[in-house]
Amino acid sequence: MDWVMDASLALAWALPDEKSAVADEFFRRSEAEEIRVPAIFWYEVSNSIAVSSKRGRLTPANARRLLELLSGLPFKTDALVGQPTLVPLEAAARVHGLSVYDAAYLDLAARKGLGLATLDEQLATAARQAGIPVFTSESDGAAQ
Repeated sequence: MDWVMDASLALAWALPDEKSAVADEFFRRSEAEEIRVPAIFWYEVSNSIAVSSKRGRLTPANARRLLELLSGLPFKTDALVGQPTLVPLEAAARVHGLSVYDAAYLDLAARKGLGLATLDEQLATAARQAGIPVFTSESDGAAQ
């Protein structure tokens, strides 16, 4: 199965002081699968790495290397942005009690018929309610 991955999962895998068995398992299993991200993913990841550097969790050199590593991974970025996305994203955010940022991941998974890989419990719950498979380390890479 191909997946939409959110920033929470990518950052748990990438940041040295965060550990997540789910993130590690996802990256182990996803080598042959396609990983898609909405455009907001890159802003969220970049911001989190910048804040981590500012707070001393990463050196500036390590932050730069981490951004280079992540940007070199074969993620496919969804190109649907701007006006056509405003109404569906607001509706998804309202219905599921999410931020519009998180609704972008849910919307992409729904539009493309993909599963969602996230560590955000509220987003995972919304995905399950919408019938979208959610990656778990206990499953065979499929949803719960």
